[in-house]
Amino acid sequence: MTADGAPLEGRVAFVTGAARGQGRAHAVRLAAEGADIIASDICGPVSETVPYAAATPEDLEETARAVEAHGRKVLARKVDVRDDAALRALVADGVEQFGRLDILVANAGVLSWGRLWELTDDQWNTVIDVNLTGTWRTVRAVVPAMIEAGNGGSVVIVSSSAGVKATPGNGHYSASKHGLTALTNSLALEAGEYGIRVNSIHPYSVATPMIENDSMMEILGKHPSFLHSFAPMPYRRVGSDGDKGRAEFMSAEEVADVVAWLAGDASSTISGSQIAVDRGVMKY
Repeated sequence: MTADGAPLEGRVAFVTGAARGQGRAHAVRLAAEGADIIASDICGPVSETVPYAAATPEDLEETARAVEAHGRKVLARKVDVRDDAALRALVADGVEQFGRLDILVANAGVLSWGRLWELTDDQWNTVIDVNLTGTWRTVRAVVPAMIEAGNGGSVVIVSSSAGVKATPGNGHYSASKHGLTALTNSLALEAGEYGIRVNSIHPYSVATPMIENDSMMEILGKHPSFLHSFAPMPYRRVGSDGDKGRAEFMSAEEVADVVAWLAGDASSTISGSQIAVDRGVMKY
């Protein structure tokens, strides 16, 4: 920690999917902790099979303003994590501008719904290409820059509760997120010799456009037997109103608290771990 008390002062973080939701929360929280930010987002539709509105360039601009409000520098760019050349160019430009790269938050991801045997090729390919292959492409672009800088670093892979448990109605999404768990564990072993820690987080029921739309309710209405896999959170906040506290979504900012901890030195003994950010729901 630096003398002024900012734990990440002097460090640089790259956050994908940063235009809104969890990505914006992570970028802004890391900036509040002292880091300069490289922020990317596709800022447009990913596929017609994704059943919620896409982030916009204006959303990414708002993230950049929020980072700058904390007195930090930001390089924000429209980039699709499926575009290898664009990812590599952004990382190179970020390192040139800021001089280093210390933290990666691989957050970009999409979700659609359907039973496995009813999914279209586009549904399957979009979710796997963005969530799993896109994260691998991001890691491939970032880790060499971290190694070359020689400062160690922290990689936080944003998986999901669906990356450690079965979830009906979105098996392609679950497959992609389980894949991120395996990617995390392998990368932790491979990058450890360079002082780079790698962990995955597994949020459940976060209030973002990904789940705040009608598609989830539609499939649960058609297949009520799936409901058992989407339980209310057992932990009730002190001061919440009865069962209301059990059913409420988590905020993206609450997840960002965990990301900031994993990015900083307070978690220096943690690598190759899967961190449940779920208020205990996966213990059901």
